[in-house]
Amino acid sequence: MSTPPDPTPYDQTWTLPGPPTRSNLSAADVSSAGLLAFAAASSVTVVDTRSLQLLSSLPLPSPHNASLSAFVTAVRWAPHSLSSDFLSNDLVIAAGDRHGRICLLDLRSRSVVLWFETETTKDDGFGVQDLCWIRTRIDSCILAAIQGRSSVCLYSVSSGRCFYRYDAGSEMLSCVRRDPFDWRRFVVLGFGGMIVIGKVVGEREEDVAVKEVRARTDVTELERLMEKERELGGGNVGTGPASVVFEGRYCVRCEFSSRWRDVLFVCFPRELVVFDLVYETALSVVGLQRGGKFMDVLPDPNGELFYCVHVDGKLSTWRRKQGEQSYLMCTMQELIPAIGSTVPSPAILAAVICQSESSLQNVGKIYADVPHTPFTEEDYDNPFDFCSESLPVSRTHLISISDDGKVWNWLLAVEGLEDSSKDASDIAVLTEASEVPVVDKNSKDGTDEPVISVQSELGKGRAWPTYTSGNTGEISFKMKLIGQLQLLSSTVTTVTVPSPSLMATLARGGNLPAFAVPLVAVGTQGGTIEIVDVAANAVAACFSVHGGAIRGLRWLGNSRLVSFSYDQGNEKSGGYINRLAVTCVRSGLNRAFRVLQKPERAQVRAFRASSSGRYLLILFRDAPVEVWAMTKNPIMLRSLALPFTVLEWTLPTVPRPAAPTRQSSLSLKDRIVGVSADSSTPANSSTQESSKLNNSNETASAEGSQDDTAESFAFALVNGALGVFEVQGRRIRDFRPKWPSSSFVTSDGLITAMAYRLPHVVIGDRSGNIRWWDVTSGHSSSFNTHREGIRRIKFSPVVPGDRSRGRVAVLFYDNTFSVYDLDSSDPLANSLLQPKSLGTLVLELDWLPLRTNKDDPLVLCIAGADSSCRLVEINIGNDRRVSYGPQTGPIKDKFRPMPLCAPILLPTAHALALRMILQLGVKPSWFNTSGTAINRRPHHIPGAALPSEDLRNYIIHEPHFGDAAVPEMLLKVLEPYRQEGCILDDERARLYAKIVNKGLAMRFAFAATVFGESSEALFWLQLPRALNHLIKKSANKSPPKDSVAASVTLLDDAAMLTRITSGGKSSSGSGKTDPLGYGQLGFMAFEQKELWETASERIRWHEKLDGEDAIQNHVHDLVTVGNLEAAVSLLLSTPPESSYFYVNALRAVALSSAVSKSLLELAVKVVAANMVRTDKSLSGTHLLCAVGRYQEACSQLQDAGCWTDAATLAATHLKGSDYARVLQRWADHVLHNEHNIWRALILYTAAGALQEAMAALRMAHQPDTAAMFIIACHEIHADILSNMEEDSDEQPGSSVKDKVRVLPGLNPESEEVMVVDELYGQYQRKLVHLCMDSQPFPE
Repeated sequence: MSTPPDPTPYDQTWTLPGPPTRSNLSAADVSSAGLLAFAAASSVTVVDTRSLQLLSSLPLPSPHNASLSAFVTAVRWAPHSLSSDFLSNDLVIAAGDRHGRICLLDLRSRSVVLWFETETTKDDGFGVQDLCWIRTRIDSCILAAIQGRSSVCLYSVSSGRCFYRYDAGSEMLSCVRRDPFDWRRFVVLGFGGMIVIGKVVGEREEDVAVKEVRARTDVTELERLMEKERELGGGNVGTGPASVVFEGRYCVRCEFSSRWRDVLFVCFPRELVVFDLVYETALSVVGLQRGGKFMDVLPDPNGELFYCVHVDGKLSTWRRKQGEQSYLMCTMQELIPAIGSTVPSPAILAAVICQSESSLQNVGKIYADVPHTPFTEEDYDNPFDFCSESLPVSRTHLISISDDGKVWNWLLAVEGLEDSSKDASDIAVLTEASEVPVVDKNSKDGTDEPVISVQSELGKGRAWPTYTSGNTGEISFKMKLIGQLQLLSSTVTTVTVPSPSLMATLARGGNLPAFAVPLVAVGTQGGTIEIVDVAANAVAACFSVHGGAIRGLRWLGNSRLVSFSYDQGNEKSGGYINRLAVTCVRSGLNRAFRVLQKPERAQVRAFRASSSGRYLLILFRDAPVEVWAMTKNPIMLRSLALPFTVLEWTLPTVPRPAAPTRQSSLSLKDRIVGVSADSSTPANSSTQESSKLNNSNETASAEGSQDDTAESFAFALVNGALGVFEVQGRRIRDFRPKWPSSSFVTSDGLITAMAYRLPHVVIGDRSGNIRWWDVTSGHSSSFNTHREGIRRIKFSPVVPGDRSRGRVAVLFYDNTFSVYDLDSSDPLANSLLQPKSLGTLVLELDWLPLRTNKDDPLVLCIAGADSSCRLVEINIGNDRRVSYGPQTGPIKDKFRPMPLCAPILLPTAHALALRMILQLGVKPSWFNTSGTAINRRPHHIPGAALPSEDLRNYIIHEPHFGDAAVPEMLLKVLEPYRQEGCILDDERARLYAKIVNKGLAMRFAFAATVFGESSEALFWLQLPRALNHLIKKSANKSPPKDSVAASVTLLDDAAMLTRITSGGKSSSGSGKTDPLGYGQLGFMAFEQKELWETASERIRWHEKLDGEDAIQNHVHDLVTVGNLEAAVSLLLSTPPESSYFYVNALRAVALSSAVSKSLLELAVKVVAANMVRTDKSLSGTHLLCAVGRYQEACSQLQDAGCWTDAATLAATHLKGSDYARVLQRWADHVLHNEHNIWRALILYTAAGALQEAMAALRMAHQPDTAAMFIIACHEIHADILSNMEEDSDEQPGSSVKDKVRVLPGLNPESEEVMVVDELYGQYQRKLVHLCMDSQPFPE
């Protein structure tokens, strides 16, 4: 395991990241709990997708001796979720950068917990291109990474080392994805269409198996780009990953289907391929004739849709054709609205689907009286509501990220009219797709598919079309923007903080002093000014002021900003065009001043604003300094023709504990101090200029602003002379302070930085020397920092009672900084150097003047070279030392624009407590609080909130398991969160109110969804169906009358001969299915009808495939669903010259036997056993099916690893205990090999193996889930018995009911159930103790 190269944890109070760029390679990922992590420069930014609030930004430290900054290029959330193990890390992010480094970041501690041992380079030759988590055990994962151009590395999390490496040779790799149905399997896609299928069963090299297949595509454009790169690179195509070389010009991505197993969506720039990993061939290929190229493909988790992001910023919606694995484009919309966008329009860098709402929608699809989405009531104040009468079929949240620093939250809705039966399967299939230009490359001629054209309104993305279906209703596709988060929009060039003095007055008038505001102004490369609210950690406002980069920015008081930029004139006129503007923060109005008609000879170098905001000094290169009075209409007071090197206004004096009064901070006589090494007289030029100033001020005009208050600024000249000028009204005077000793000045360096706060003047030179001088006493001192030249010196703010007034932050020319205490005896020994954990170089810094108490920490505002704006907290010890101090415990947010309702972010113990409360049940009125944010927008939940001492009344009923006193104690622990209104947001609270009385399983599913446990939520949703299946089987109830297998008419001899000679393929029966599917509920399918329908649907996709291997697989599919007639027809179509002719003939004869005799059964059994040992086509199972040996055929399929095929065959032919044995063995495989405990539990339940389900939960160390499983099973069992008694005509004491009165293995009096009860009670008591020891509010 590699140790972190830099100190951790991070010391930043917060970091506002810069905008993401193409160098970040579209790195973004959304956790199952709804937390978005994306790469922005050298940081990983985390955002809550529901409220779109910035949570944190975790910077990666720069590597040593690297020529390039550590741009993050890959981000992936770890699959570990909230666990009953209180010490587990449940919020971990894997991140990789352009140097090839990979680390794990813990969001809770904001620190690096592991650095992997990777091969790193100084350039980006071995950069990380993509990351993917693969599960090898139920509690262990490995990390797959694409590094460089063609390498795939597998890393062990326990050791941090690479144990397997795959080299794709000349193929450039693009992305790696994990199979959602089998977490051991992954695929890697290459730019040329190569697909590497891998399977990992351990952490050794021999535990990895890979296979290469290829998706055929046109690579002409790719070859042209590579040839162009070779010409530019002198025969080489760059050194970094392909995504870095192509810079978004050629994008190749893939994603697994969330509905169908072994189906992969692959998008090339102008082709969309649906690829079958079992058949190793493309099921459909759709080309894009014109328009923007494909950039990414995003499957919809709710149904048979997927979305394609285009390079030009558009989003297309694709829907599957009925009975085929082919898709049609339905809509084309703009991801960047035309209104309010800059020119040129921002580019979309990444887009992800937020799956946190999918499980809640599944609730609505199972229970008809619960809406499909959390948006349950019509609320005209709610921007999430669509005011329409249509029934929401599916709603999906899409998050897009643009290069101007904006995060967009889109709601993609599929809506249709509500019919009387409310059955989604009754929605007719769309017959008229939207008119979007696509070409189906599977069609052999132009008449097989309809010709499609595009409507202009739809192509422009401004229409919301309704797509009509058949005669039962219609379906429409809509896209609405429901949220936006603004981060820094461009590269940061400068940063400034307000530091108003006691002389500054409020902008609205009066004599009240201005106060310090928690705002930071940031100037950007794009000419915008970003106003950052440091209390809320968000961009409060953005003003577009200049057309070019902002070179300088200063506050004028606390409500106005002055900025400047410049451009070079044209070739004919030359010179510079200087632009200066004053921006009002309140109104957003910009007012230009000092507007000239012609270019100037010199450009503006810098300016300095006084702390009151009344005066401004403008510095030019090789030109006089201008002094301006910043009134409503700025007035130039004077031009100072002195060779200044640096100027700084005096800072506000130390405030007194008493009420402040408006009086001058200066009481010294006028004098200019020009100190040289051999003389104590001022320089001649300085004396002459002083004389001119005095003479001119005597006759100064009385026009303009006149004030008795004076402000002063200190300056240094090129010859080392120092001086102080005082500005009062429109008069400028010079005065002479107390002289320092002659040893103060040395001629070994030019003065480059200065800070002035009475009575100290601190200067720094290009040799690294710092000198300070007391202008009242004349005392002075100096020391050498042993660093490079000094660029900036900033005094720290002081408050009454401060032990030191001489703390300064020093910025060096190497873009590092240090903090010194000049009041200490040895400032260099007590200094604090910049820690490398900041992860970036520093461009600008300033202190944030928000301290109110002497014990408050100092806060330093930093503009990083990675375009970030950061606050660094510096603690002050009793020994007057300064040090970086990470927060020792969780503190409450100072301010949030709205409550942050993200339960997963609570301290682990409190999050587990909330989950237990939601599971056991609490009255919905508990969510009605008295918080200020909730008062502005109530939950609309019936019932008044009770006093805090009546928390027991919120509990719905006494728990069946565990300690009865625990729920009340947990409610007391959660009371601070409830009072602040940050438990659940409005939509989820209303949904909980609707499902709280729908049963325990519904509450358990809701709690799992809130905490991102999507697989667990699906398990709870399917548990009632599984128990119903088990009880009906135990009661010997016959299955439904409708046939499971489709009826297939027998072919007569002529039809059979015609089909054989023509090489045609028999079509399977087709049924009417839900056109949008049931989304992720297909993961938990176990009933015979579901398995058979799924297999029958897949058969229709493969009917048009050619090739002998495809025919063999197709025959196998037909046999598993019981369609022997079609299988015989396909076998007899084998030509004699085929190598499969004799094998197919033997199988055809065996399958065509109408009735099998005992001798034939024995012979076929022996032949089948021999064929299974030697033939990989599993022909022996077909012979077993021919003689009715379905149980043995299922066993052979399971031995060969064909678990889904075995389940399909069992669903077709087996019933009762025989079918249960197949399910139970399948569950064992899913638990111990695929490591999917929730899918295994539902299979165990359907098979009646409840004791095995309990054993699996004990093995996973989940005592709380085991207890919830028992009480949910008892409740569901009681409901089923009650319904059976109502529906049955038998007497209450009938034998049928007696058979199912007690669930097998879950008798309340059994020893195992009592042990679970005891363990659950111990878990509750431990949780209560941890909750009492934890502080609330993690941030």
